Amino acid sequence: MIRVAWFFLALIHALPAIAFVRPALLTSLYGVEPTSPAYTLLWHRAALFAVVLLICCWAAFRPEVRRLAAVAVAISMIGFLVIYWVQGMPSNLRTIAIADLVGVPALAFVAWNAFRN
Repeated sequence: MIRVAWFFLALIHALPAIAFVRPALLTSLYGVEPTSPAYTLLWHRAALFAVVLLICCWAAFRPEVRRLAAVAVAISMIGFLVIYWVQGMPSNLRTIAIADLVGVPALAFVAWNAFRN
């Protein structure tokens, strides 16, 4: 069950991570043109999502990295949700917020499992 939860968290981060190697997705996902400075930031964000994706996959198989992985994923997901809320919950980011909210129970489960000992 733990592996399934980690892979679910990886899946949540997969689409934005794919944009790291397919940057044209940034325009379709976020409506940002390649000439915009925001495009560069979103491309970097995609690289960081690739890291989170890999961390989740690693944690699925290696219990010794699960604490660090849980913290990294929590910073990513909870951090976005807090920023989303502080910014007045912009409607164009609602899908991302919903995806992160759907992942919170899985995150709580893997974090509880990682830190229960």
